Amino acid sequence: MAARRISSLLSLSLASSSSLLTKGRISGVVSSYSTSSAVDNPITPSIKVDYTQLLINGNFVDSASGKTFPTYDPRTGDVIAHVSEGDAEDIDRAVSAARKAFDEGPWPRMTAYERSEVLFRFADLLDKHTEELATLETWDNGKPYEQSAKIELPMISRVIRYYAGWADKVHGLTVPADGPYHVQTINEPIGVAGQIIPWNFPLIMFAWKVGPALACGCTIVLKSAEQTPLSALLAAKLLHEAGLPPGVLNVVSGFGRTAGAALSSHMAVDKLAFTGSSATGKIVLTSAANSNLKPVTLELGGKSPFIVCKDADVDKAVELAHFALFFNQGQCCCAGSRTYVHESVYDEFIEKAKTRALKRSVGDPFKAGIEQGPQVNRQPFLQCGRSHVKLIPMEMQCCHTDANAYLNQIDSTQFKKILGYIKSGVESGATLVTGGERLGNKGYYIQPTVFANVKEDMLIAQDEIFGPVQSILKFKDMDELIRRANQTRYGLAAGVFTNDLDTANTLTRALRVGTVWINCYDVFDASIPFGGYKMSGQGREKGVHCLSNYLQVKAVVTKLKNPAWM
Repeated sequence: MAARRISSLLSLSLASSSSLLTKGRISGVVSSYSTSSAVDNPITPSIKVDYTQLLINGNFVDSASGKTFPTYDPRTGDVIAHVSEGDAEDIDRAVSAARKAFDEGPWPRMTAYERSEVLFRFADLLDKHTEELATLETWDNGKPYEQSAKIELPMISRVIRYYAGWADKVHGLTVPADGPYHVQTINEPIGVAGQIIPWNFPLIMFAWKVGPALACGCTIVLKSAEQTPLSALLAAKLLHEAGLPPGVLNVVSGFGRTAGAALSSHMAVDKLAFTGSSATGKIVLTSAANSNLKPVTLELGGKSPFIVCKDADVDKAVELAHFALFFNQGQCCCAGSRTYVHESVYDEFIEKAKTRALKRSVGDPFKAGIEQGPQVNRQPFLQCGRSHVKLIPMEMQCCHTDANAYLNQIDSTQFKKILGYIKSGVESGATLVTGGERLGNKGYYIQPTVFANVKEDMLIAQDEIFGPVQSILKFKDMDELIRRANQTRYGLAAGVFTNDLDTANTLTRALRVGTVWINCYDVFDASIPFGGYKMSGQGREKGVHCLSNYLQVKAVVTKLKNPAWM
């Protein structure tokens, strides 16, 4: 399973000193760390960035304005490449190409088997170009290369093959009716799909969006995240090499407030899929409703509980909880960012969680054995879990005075946002067990951070930090745990670590989340649906359920004359 394969990459050592440590309640904090010198001596990737333009109607083209924007190496802050900056005019060009490809082109008119052949060829090309794609993903995002190459790329080609297999199995039903009628349902492609993907898993989100849409016969305009635009352009190029007709997939690099807003509100887009923050999801949903009422699927934020029960093997629970939070630098929407531990094993768990965090290897993600690279750095919106949030472009205001005091110290970068939340944890009275500071003097590295004695009303227990910050809370009994675990605006996922079947069954049904992992975490098989309750979104990605996002159901009723049977 993917989780076990990823977990096998987790071992080794980390660290550095912390000036914040003297401000909070300390629990035997280690004051000196050792880490890889790769933080200061980054490896130069061996590939060339070949694709930086927009992909519209099968061709790489400059933006209409001629503008570009830089994409940065999070290891150093240096510019990797300048990428064409799409805006409303480019979105309009891309939608026009997708509209024509759907209304007049061959893709929806191919047999389903022919579409599946293109997707299977694409999966083969992904496997062939694993090194190049994984290098771009790591260079642009900061995640470990071993994760990109050995875990994510195989998962991506598996998702594409999964939906290639579904392409010729999308069919309707024959429905019995009261009366002399033949009734059938037909599943038709919904049309032009607008898709907006995030920066934390650019290629995985590309596959989750593009795979089912193409299998159903739709055409696509995809907006990549401005922080990580490079891998989607290469993947799209490979899809055309596999035989995708021009105009079926168009990729526009650009910013949410321009390109994203234009795509969300475009009158010729028939369906919208978005993955990102809950705050931005609200804006996307409103834009879609105020335009042509296009249906929207949303995969949004989370503050997922990871529950360690009293019967747990503490060593195994510590390792899995560590993985659930720190994987991908903590930049996962479903990260187990609220670690609930039963009071009978709480103290032991804290000490072992500290030890595990201190062993985490942080450094250049291109170096073998590195578990944690730099944060991606850029993040356009912040969220406060305490009260109503008003979003202003590139800013945030909150009606809770204390929250504003902290958030006003945080600028729009992901790196500084995380450090701001760490500061809020210390000043609100949580115990900083280890970490809490920047690591090195170059790039956006943060020490793996562990907080104990966290309370529900603290920002670090309410907000989606999206970084390597583990918040550990103590619980006493099951009823209390269920109430507290569900006391959040999110509902994306949860983890339960127990050997008791009754406990597992109780929690599985009681937790208001879209996925519950029992004695495992982050298992993302292509067939498993993924999505959330409450403000974690609507609709599902992956699995057979995702196909319905890209289909319209049509009923066809034909009157029968003298039927032999009904």
